[in-house]
Amino acid sequence: MVKIRLRRVGRKKTPIYRIVVADSRSPRDGRFIETIGQYNPRLAEGGLRIDTERANHWLDVGAQPTDTARSLLRKAGVLKQRHEARVAARRQAAAVPLGEAPAAEATQPAASEPAPVPEPAAAPAQESGAAESAAAGVPAAAAGTPPETGPETA
Repeated sequence: MVKIRLRRVGRKKTPIYRIVVADSRSPRDGRFIETIGQYNPRLAEGGLRIDTERANHWLDVGAQPTDTARSLLRKAGVLKQRHEARVAARRQAAAVPLGEAPAAEATQPAASEPAPVPEPAAAPAQESGAAESAAAGVPAAAAGTPPETGPETA
């Protein structure tokens, strides 16, 4: 597993840490893959420098930061940028594009629209063709269906 962690350098009693990407099996100050930053705890300001592009790359490919490295990434703002980008992408995916709204709804504001009135259901005795023509206001005889006559005598 690949970890983002600290590697101690510097003299005795004056520690300086490099933020490195290393295999979890290698020793603390041993072999590493890449240096992505530096941390000097003795400086109040400017003691933390991180290459955010490379840190994001390694986080994207699955590198796990240690607790201290995560704290430093948070302090540098790397994790906040990643979180905001992820939230923005989620909101963008959930948003409904304006082009998909019907034209009538797009031109009128939503607050001034009246509530839709449900249409009455067609009578069950009518056939589907007669129901469509009745809904359109066309008489049954003009719609191509024979007019109903009285009881058949046969």
